[in-house]
Amino acid sequence: MIKIKESELHFTFVRSSGPGGQHVNKVSTAVQLKYNIYESDISDDMKQRFISVYGNRISKNGFITIIARSFKSQKKNKEDAINRLEKLFYDIKIQAKRIPTKPSRSSKVKRVETKKKRSKLKKSRMKVGLDD
Repeated sequence: MIKIKESELHFTFVRSSGPGGQHVNKVSTAVQLKYNIYESDISDDMKQRFISVYGNRISKNGFITIIARSFKSQKKNKEDAINRLEKLFYDIKIQAKRIPTKPSRSSKVKRVETKKKRSKLKKSRMKVGLDD
């Protein structure tokens, strides 16, 4: 997993919108996280994949902005914003290519045995004729 340096993250604390009474109007609990993808300390390959997937969310300056205002505390909103940024990187990582393998001899034998057993069960359901 990619480790994002704390020094590359820029936080701005703003007031949350919506209902909530006097507390919402006084306290800046919402968090705006800005991360500059162009100046970040990650590999060029990862930058290109990030830009190709999330290009519409990146500003001209290279900043991606994440706004977190789900929680009532500033600390939880900050953690939520960081987790959401890490999830964006996690979603674009390349999955390891699966190497196909051949079934073992015992698994082949077991497969044939279960097929024979199933065939025998189905034959036992048929009507019995005079020939049998």
